[in-house]
Amino acid sequence: MPPTPHFSRRALLAAGASAAAFPLLGPTASARAASARTATSARCAPYTFRNAEIVGGGFVPGIIFNQSEPGLVYARTDIGGAYRFDTAAKRWIPLTDWIGWDEYGHTGIISIATDEVDPDRVYLAAGTYTNPDWDPNPAAILRSSDRGRSWQTTRLPFRLGGNMPGRGIGERLAVDPSGNRILYLGVRGGYGLWRSTDYGKTLAQVTNFPNVGNFTPDPTDTSGYSNDNLGVLQVLFDKRTGKAGRATRTLYVTVADTDNILYRSTDAGATWARVPGQPTGYIPHKAVFDHVGGYLYLATSNTAGPYDGSKGDVWKLDTANDTWTCISPVPSTSDNDTFGYSGLTIDRQNPNTLMVSTQVDWYPDCILFRSTDGGASWTRAWDWGTYPDRTLRYDMDISTAPWLAWNASPSLPEMAPKLGWMMESVEIDPSDSGHFLYGTGATIYGADNLTDWDSGATVHLTVRAQGLEETSVGCVISPPTGAAHLFSGVGDVGGFRHTDLHKAPKMYDTPTFGATPALDYAQLAPHVIVRVGSPTSGWTQHFAISTDSGDTWTPSGSEPSGVTGPGVDDQAVAVSADGKRIVWSPAGAPVSWSSDSGATWTASTGLANGVPVRSDRVNPAKFYAYDAGVFYVSTDGGNRFTATAATGLPTSGNVRFKPAPGHEGDIWLAGGTSKSTTPTPYGLWRSTDSGASFTRSDAVDEGDVVGFGKAAPGASYPAVYTSSKINGVRGIFRSDDAGRSWIRINDDRHQYAWTGNTMTGDPRVYGRVYFGTNGRGVIYGDTK
Repeated sequence: MPPTPHFSRRALLAAGASAAAFPLLGPTASARAASARTATSARCAPYTFRNAEIVGGGFVPGIIFNQSEPGLVYARTDIGGAYRFDTAAKRWIPLTDWIGWDEYGHTGIISIATDEVDPDRVYLAAGTYTNPDWDPNPAAILRSSDRGRSWQTTRLPFRLGGNMPGRGIGERLAVDPSGNRILYLGVRGGYGLWRSTDYGKTLAQVTNFPNVGNFTPDPTDTSGYSNDNLGVLQVLFDKRTGKAGRATRTLYVTVADTDNILYRSTDAGATWARVPGQPTGYIPHKAVFDHVGGYLYLATSNTAGPYDGSKGDVWKLDTANDTWTCISPVPSTSDNDTFGYSGLTIDRQNPNTLMVSTQVDWYPDCILFRSTDGGASWTRAWDWGTYPDRTLRYDMDISTAPWLAWNASPSLPEMAPKLGWMMESVEIDPSDSGHFLYGTGATIYGADNLTDWDSGATVHLTVRAQGLEETSVGCVISPPTGAAHLFSGVGDVGGFRHTDLHKAPKMYDTPTFGATPALDYAQLAPHVIVRVGSPTSGWTQHFAISTDSGDTWTPSGSEPSGVTGPGVDDQAVAVSADGKRIVWSPAGAPVSWSSDSGATWTASTGLANGVPVRSDRVNPAKFYAYDAGVFYVSTDGGNRFTATAATGLPTSGNVRFKPAPGHEGDIWLAGGTSKSTTPTPYGLWRSTDSGASFTRSDAVDEGDVVGFGKAAPGASYPAVYTSSKINGVRGIFRSDDAGRSWIRINDDRHQYAWTGNTMTGDPRVYGRVYFGTNGRGVIYGDTK
């Protein structure tokens, strides 16, 4: 079964297990087994895969520089895996594309640790949700000794929350900078502090650590998303107390407990004590230790984040005498403090220089603060002029990701693009005072002239997310004509018309959608394209149409009565083969049709609300629908639907169907579920009689999505693509003979976790396939 997309969300530990050590369960044992089966069950074709570039698109809660090797830096995302920066290419390299379908939750990275003793070693704490209904697998430590080129997996007896409240806190993973065989992990859900003494091969709970935390974002939430204890948050080492090859003696641990936020050990973790005099009232988000001056800096907030936070402080602890000083740029006692603090960093070349960010300040913008005197005084990235004007210490270049302006034209004091939001990771390069990076809810920004800030000169911010693609993709289409080969509908950032797959385009506009679950084009008049989405930037319409191949768009003149949303998936809207009829299945309203480009709508009969709809690709009068095992057909342009006699189809699970181009009444249907609580037929079916009957493919064990592309040379039927399990092997497959045989076209290094949402071939390029992921953007593959 696929994951609950993007916004989704408990924990499991057998009694007494917390004191045990948990061993390695093998790098990619399942992948190796799958490879062995592939040789005998399905042919493989050589392919290359890469992203259709959007450049960013999602929350980057962690940027982690190695403290000893210049240029070595990693980034983590909440649903899209981890990346390493390639300094030569100036691009991020994805490190977790090998994660497969069955362990899709391991693409939610809650923390990264890079080893400064042996920079080849890197560790990921992986697991997206604590609710087992959303993420059935427990979490894992993924460990690499070659900078992420290959991985081994240590299973954990609990779950983590890479896409849950508090995911910007920390880092929760830390490698001892002296005895690098030692690895610590702070765990949520009441499981405390864990430690490895063998480079992450096994971990055991530090049973004498005194506090497992008690802060829950929303104790009344019953979904499992916001009622989970944030737990133990971060581990810091005082490197002055370490010797090469031995455990560092003094370390600090932050905890999600508003009365007890900081603990210390001076005997390498044998005993622990609450640091005296500490502040109370807020929870720690980021802590940084100054190994030169012996100061510990702490940024706090009143919420878990990342979307909220309205009060907080920044503190400085002199560890020589346990003296605390509040150094907040805007103290929580001030009426001007309407934000918590989160992103926190110091300049390792000049440790009295530090920066901190507001956790979130939606209006008019987040703020970066900078101090060059250890927090005694601060300057701001922007300040107020004569209201509503603002004065800026920076400029921003978003030319490589122009969509970051969100098609917005705000009134001052707001600006587009914004400096950022959800800015929980702000990092000054430890080997270069002028270079810094910070993550936002949509991208990474950075500058190479940061120190110009201190002289009053302008800091030049540019997009630094090239190669990092983190979007949840709702739909992809590829029309047979027009300048663009690819159109995508994307969660959070609307969607894109790609005329160049190697360049980030602008976001759809007129109207602008925050998410686009569905697109369709008219097969015989492909310049007609429709899309539905969630309106933003002042728009109210959920529907738009283009009659010039997506170059311009027109919002609908009306909507079906009761519409509350665009619809649930990529089957929410369909346009007839000739482009003259549209059938829309929105949320909150009946399935409806329009024959005037959305100016007026008429309710269809015969269907419940919210059912998936598609159009026949040859006959303009035919539309199809599917609901809980029943297939429907309309022969009058969507006015009336009637159930067909087809049987044996899945009655639950995610079901996606698609009519084949060039063949009237030819429909492929994939879906079902093997979950023990709701088992149902799960596979791939085909109908050649407009849904009156379907025949199941014997080779397909589990079918999830299907698409069509240009026919193979000499073939008359379109190439068929699917994300499925075929003859026991899970993968991306192509058939050049209408499903009689299948070729696996991906490999174990290119699995992209969950790929069951949307897929299409390119009708103009044989062998090319496009598919959506839940966190790695739009992937396309070409034959080698």
